[in-house]
Amino acid sequence: MAEILVITGLSGAGRSATAAVLEDLGWYVVDNLPTSLVDTIVELASSPGSAIDRLALVAGRQHLELMPKVAGLRSDGHRVRVVYLDATDSELVKRYESTRRRHPFAAESDGLLESIRAERALLEPMKGDCDLVIDTTDLNVHQLKSRLLGVFEGSSTERLQVAVESFGFKFGIPIDSDIVMDVRFLPNPHWDEALRPLTGLDDPVRAFVVDRPATERFVTDFVAMISGILPEYAQEGKSYLTVSIGCTGGRHRSVAVVEEVAARLRASGQPVRTGHRDVGR
Repeated sequence: MAEILVITGLSGAGRSATAAVLEDLGWYVVDNLPTSLVDTIVELASSPGSAIDRLALVAGRQHLELMPKVAGLRSDGHRVRVVYLDATDSELVKRYESTRRRHPFAAESDGLLESIRAERALLEPMKGDCDLVIDTTDLNVHQLKSRLLGVFEGSSTERLQVAVESFGFKFGIPIDSDIVMDVRFLPNPHWDEALRPLTGLDDPVRAFVVDRPATERFVTDFVAMISGILPEYAQEGKSYLTVSIGCTGGRHRSVAVVEEVAARLRASGQPVRTGHRDVGR
């Protein structure tokens, strides 16, 4: 039986780029698929003798009709995961203006921004039912590919996949976060002139942040909490969990804490991906 991945989300958020990456990874990709054909495609992919073992379905405009289809496929025993691609309004405006493409909601709205907001309002209710939300706002094509490689390359395991990522509150909370933690209570290396040019990936900053009692208490308690709730997320059928840890600029404290949290989770046997959204700003 084929592994099935459904790609949905906002127009301009990267569905076509995602389809191209998945195709490079060996997935059989069907782009802009009408919902009425989902059952037919899945039946063909799952039939005896089919060479398709990983099927990616990229939604067209009929996004809302997909979720009942997904529920039906799951009830029939298929393993289906749904990825929702998101981005900020301002970034989507920039992308559409640079490509001069027409937004799918253009005929129903007064302008580009209104079209984007109308689609967002329509899709927002289904976003929470998706397995993974990827914020592509700050991702170029190569960064998106790297993110997808980390999630999908050779991955058909049923185990919950965990990502722990740093960010800066002054740049906004990542919209693909499932759990958000704030480490701005820790002393800030930014005010040390010797540490300011460095990041939380450098040993001096790591020592400044991690080697103090407050950090030790936080990391110990937080890892214990995460470890305790991971089985509950898995029991609920969640495939991906994104944990975001923030400081002011996303360059020092949150980066060091993310690496420490990830290291302890890995030591307990839990595979973890790390990412640092704002470390280069």
